[in-house]
Amino acid sequence: MIGLVLAAGAGRRLRPYTDTVPKTLVPVDGETTIFDIALANLAAVGLTEITAVIGYRAEAVVARQAALEEKYGITLSLVHNDKAEEWNNAYSLWLAREHFARGALLVNGDTVHPQSVERTLLAAPANGITLAIDDQKKLADEEMKAIFSADGRLKRITKLMDPATADGEYIGLTRIQPEVAADLADALQATWERDPNLYYEDGYQEYANRGGLITGAPIGQVEWVEVDNHDDLARAREIACRY
Repeated sequence: MIGLVLAAGAGRRLRPYTDTVPKTLVPVDGETTIFDIALANLAAVGLTEITAVIGYRAEAVVARQAALEEKYGITLSLVHNDKAEEWNNAYSLWLAREHFARGALLVNGDTVHPQSVERTLLAAPANGITLAIDDQKKLADEEMKAIFSADGRLKRITKLMDPATADGEYIGLTRIQPEVAADLADALQATWERDPNLYYEDGYQEYANRGGLITGAPIGQVEWVEVDNHDDLARAREIACRY
């Protein structure tokens, strides 16, 4: 199993910080960036072979690659998404299909969280695809919400649902078992070919609709944030120093 970070996003709502670097390289604790936290967390749970999908301002990640490998004791492979500024992240994840074929712990490159989330996912039963779920947070319209059946299978994942009906929020971390990687890649391809503006979570929905097993792992009371805007960044800087 490898670590996999989706780090191609531009983060336009975070300008001027993202004028010269991708969202994942925005600092949240001194010089520590969101990407640093992801790499450190993956290394801490023994995943030292890490792939990152890069796109917007990719040269900024390339310039830091050797230093990051040395700092965290990892091998960092880079997958370039030349459509990162045009298409959404279903395509980004699909581009890494040869990498997650080995099994992967996927981390969104804009999620600031403690390493306990990685440990929760790795401790969960190996049920094909496992999503990190916050079932404690009060949900609103913007969150990526999920509903599970009585036997724990994903029924629906989307931002476009009544928050009151959701079982929790998908926080941007997934465990992918190698035996399901080919079917997931096929579902992702069908998703971005249908509409390149779709999310990889739409690919998860496609996979589930085809009968694939996706379950959730509750993360408990954890301080985390998806960094989309300046308010999120302020929250990230408040909590990152506590990890």
